[in-house]
Amino acid sequence: MIKIYPFRAIMPSAENAAEVASPPYDVISTDEARKAAVGKPNSFLHVVRSEIDLPHDTDPYDSAVYETAAKNLDLLIESGLLKEASSPGIYIYRLTFKGQSQTGVVACCDAAQYRSNEIKKHEKTRPDKEDDRTRHMTVCSAHAEPVFLTFRDSPTISELITGDSGNRPLIDFVADDGVRHVVWQVAEPAAYVEAFEELDSLYIADGHHRTAGAERAAAERQNANPNHTGDEEYNRIMAVAFPASHLKIMAYNRIVKDLNHLTEDEFLKKLKQVGELIPTENPIPMKAGSVCVRVKNGWHELCFPANSIDQDDPINALDVALLQSRVLEPILGIGDPRTDTRIGFIGGIRGSDELDELVNSGAAAVAFSMYPTTLDQLLNVSDAGKIMPPKSTWFEPKLRSGLFVHRFEKY
Repeated sequence: MIKIYPFRAIMPSAENAAEVASPPYDVISTDEARKAAVGKPNSFLHVVRSEIDLPHDTDPYDSAVYETAAKNLDLLIESGLLKEASSPGIYIYRLTFKGQSQTGVVACCDAAQYRSNEIKKHEKTRPDKEDDRTRHMTVCSAHAEPVFLTFRDSPTISELITGDSGNRPLIDFVADDGVRHVVWQVAEPAAYVEAFEELDSLYIADGHHRTAGAERAAAERQNANPNHTGDEEYNRIMAVAFPASHLKIMAYNRIVKDLNHLTEDEFLKKLKQVGELIPTENPIPMKAGSVCVRVKNGWHELCFPANSIDQDDPINALDVALLQSRVLEPILGIGDPRTDTRIGFIGGIRGSDELDELVNSGAAAVAFSMYPTTLDQLLNVSDAGKIMPPKSTWFEPKLRSGLFVHRFEKY
């Protein structure tokens, strides 16, 4: 039984939303954020990438970064650009981009359900990134960005979403990246609470470090509160939960800087021992079980033998796992893609032109264009309690930060 909770959302007004809202912290680098925030003193980048307001040589994990984030959040609230709702509510959030629309429910979920694996993960987290998100939350005493969750489709929840999204929205704007963001407040939050109780699980689509950080922040506040009851706001995790059918996973492509002391001809000869390799002008694999490979002499399609793929294994049947076990590790010597600096990951939103450019420029010796992981694969891996290889999924469009903030108690 999944628990969700209405919360007193801190939000911009319809007039301020486009000015305040920003990309999330994990899709924009510090340098990119500095440039994007020029002339935009009210951008939420000053909260999620607060190092942009400090000297360039500031350690991104310095305590001043988190203190500046808290100060900037307070300034946005004190100025009236962000306002806290007078009573707890649940919201509907729709993102539309290039004809694709996804509509989710904005509420708080229970940190205890992350501990009990009712909120399921499919990625490993890094301790340093967990530490970073935990400190950001605890110093701000706020969840500044929602976690991106999904769930297996529920007719009851879909009906509720359809009804509430037919009303007049609170917020409606198109961001500078072309994504339209629309927010409604639901009429009867209790109906959503009851509908989510019919679910057995929620699944993290994006935001594993934020989820882990929120759970750790909850545990820290619990330990600091001698009168802890379990009803405090710090026990919650702010999230947007989407029906699985609304979401589309894009490919997460790979590049490798060198061919592990092989010539290009030697490398291609080894690929032919892995599967069928044929030259192609199409840089996008057309089916699962295949990958397109870009080297200096052009594109090739590598098809793994179908009878060698165990479709009953939720991990080893993934194309990213097949590439890792059959090409990256044995041929290119990439043993741990989480730590090996020779490998890079390119979100599918950038397209195959980015891969062409990286190989042509010499920044990469080889690029791999992947077939996207499916939602069913993500859910099945999570249900099995398994962990996907790193960078297996890329979701678009991204949630906009600054539209929802959840404050919790200080101790």
